[in-house]
Amino acid sequence: MKVKDIVAAIEEIAPLSYQESYDNAGLIVGRYDWEITGALICLDVVEEVVEEAIKKGLNLIISHHPIVFKGLKRFNGNNYVERTVMLAIQNNIAIYAAHTNLDSVKGGVSDKMCDVLGLVNRKVLDPLSADLKKLVTYVPSDKAEEVRKSLFEAGAGQIGHYDSCSFNSKGEGTFKANESATPYVGKQGELHYEAETRIETIFPKHLQGTIVSALFRSHPYEEVAYDIYSLENKNPQVGLGMIGELEKPMDSLEFLKKLKGLFHCGAIRHTPIIKDTIRKVALCGGSGSFLLRKAMASKADIYISGDFKYHEFFDAEGKLIIVDIGHYESEQFTREIFYEIVTKKFPNFAVRISEINSNPINYL
Repeated sequence: MKVKDIVAAIEEIAPLSYQESYDNAGLIVGRYDWEITGALICLDVVEEVVEEAIKKGLNLIISHHPIVFKGLKRFNGNNYVERTVMLAIQNNIAIYAAHTNLDSVKGGVSDKMCDVLGLVNRKVLDPLSADLKKLVTYVPSDKAEEVRKSLFEAGAGQIGHYDSCSFNSKGEGTFKANESATPYVGKQGELHYEAETRIETIFPKHLQGTIVSALFRSHPYEEVAYDIYSLENKNPQVGLGMIGELEKPMDSLEFLKKLKGLFHCGAIRHTPIIKDTIRKVALCGGSGSFLLRKAMASKADIYISGDFKYHEFFDAEGKLIIVDIGHYESEQFTREIFYEIVTKKFPNFAVRISEINSNPINYL
């Protein structure tokens, strides 16, 4: 087993292209071709976690938060970031992080919070724009089904809860093969008319290479005619935050107590309880104050996240309840996401969840 195998399994679910511009997700320490003995999963990479990996004989650490956000100019051990990276390098331990890319996908951080709360009728709170592309190609009509199947298997044609989506129209194509061509139909030097099907389908942009390869592999023509268009449509399957509903309305104070218990919070901070009951819940793992307006526009009764500043609580303006459960608390179940991804793909591979509580915040 190599580092690249584990990375491929994670990035199949959470492609690096979905990370925010400020982020540093990916392989931070180590090489993709390293043989690995096992993986240790954590929320934060700190010195104690690296020491734990050494003690357990595991040479890959999978973390939610990247240990390095900015470039390091020195490795003198003057802070925990330098010391942690140095310790990993000295012991040939690879460090991989999936951060905002894991926040943004179905089955990711916010979706896991929905699982814990038992929310139904879920959808992305802030869907990603400009993530979709459209492929248009022209295929001999008797081969259209074969090409469509290949494109769908490669990941094209997903729209919300539907797959295998395409639009098809009949037409007639013309071409003349020159003396260097080996035409699938027609003859060299003769204008040929062919009954063709125009196939249109969409795909997320990170799959473009895979989609084009599938097209060329399944298309019978020597020269494949196709167009790819960038779309401004929002991708309803990708984006930050989630919104969903409780199966039944719940008394607001009882809901807050339940929330505190489910997320093992030392304390929660919240705005005045202006709602008698809670039904519609918006949330975002980590630092989610930037999505407050989206939560308000969605008519949520409550918005749950972490790292709200003092003045940001005023922004609720009596329209919903803001609840700050803490950054660590909102993302703690990320470790279970990594565990499920890796063990499902590699059931016989050694995977351990770190026993270190890396939350830097304590409550008295």
